[in-house]
Amino acid sequence: MTVLRAYIGWVDTFNRRVGRFIMYGIFAMMAVLLWSTISKFSDQPSLWTLEVAQFAMIAYFFLGGPYAIQMGAHVRMDLFYENWSVKRKAATDALMVLCLITYLGVLLWGGLSSTAYSLGHFGSNPVGFLVDLATGEKSLGTLERSRTIWRPYLWPIKSIMCLGITLMLLQALSELFKDILRLRGEEVAQ
Repeated sequence: MTVLRAYIGWVDTFNRRVGRFIMYGIFAMMAVLLWSTISKFSDQPSLWTLEVAQFAMIAYFFLGGPYAIQMGAHVRMDLFYENWSVKRKAATDALMVLCLITYLGVLLWGGLSSTAYSLGHFGSNPVGFLVDLATGEKSLGTLERSRTIWRPYLWPIKSIMCLGITLMLLQALSELFKDILRLRGEEVAQ
């Protein structure tokens, strides 16, 4: 149980710090959209602003997701849940977290495949390609670009999405461990 508590403490602290930092990203997105509005009125519209705002929102959503999970800011049907005992809530939450972990695992696989594709890998083993790329055994292929007029590379935002999904998986495991401790009748700090 000491290992579970250490894992919970480390992951919760890390995701809280990332989430508290990322929550200010909304101001960056607002600045980009304000610039977009101003540039349209000056008859010199910026072509990059909409796509940068979309990328900022993706980063905000994916990197802020673990913090939202940790804070319990997701949607929950409280009609019955609020009146349940702590152990019944923990059992229900554990079951739902297992479903979330399965979903995030599939999402991460798709994200890794998409990231590998954006780096020029067109095969069937994206994880192997990314490992080989990191170790220097493979080189980049043709990098994927957006089909807009601005044409930015897509691998940076796809990498951020994979990082966010990984952090959500770590946080989901932390929530599962908290539920296990509650089912055992132990106190869990929020």
